[in-house]
Amino acid sequence: MELSLYFKSIVDQDQCPVVICDLDHQIIYMNPGAKVRYANRGGAELLGKSLMECHSAGSREMIKKVLAWFQESRDHNIIYTSRNEKENKDVYMVALRDDEGELIGYYEKHEYRNRDTGEFYQFV
Repeated sequence: MELSLYFKSIVDQDQCPVVICDLDHQIIYMNPGAKVRYANRGGAELLGKSLMECHSAGSREMIKKVLAWFQESRDHNIIYTSRNEKENKDVYMVALRDDEGELIGYYEKHEYRNRDTGEFYQFV
């Protein structure tokens, strides 16, 4: 079985939104969490559109700066971009690279800091 199917399944099962863009800022993939999270902005209809259309001029400029930084070095792969106190989360941009280390795109990573209050191994 192709390994990419396993990776896609990992991303699809993540409850945090994952939006993957190519180097032209086109949204090429959204996991189910992202489609729900961004439903008020179009949800799945955002696929194939430019991420830049979803951001302010200031944010667009920062995205361009991050992409340039990713391109400077193969060691530049993740950068902290924002903190959302209301949701108790940190947000990062993460470089995506091919097998040779060339930049092929990027995605936004959400890290929620709330402790999970569910019961361990609660089978439903």
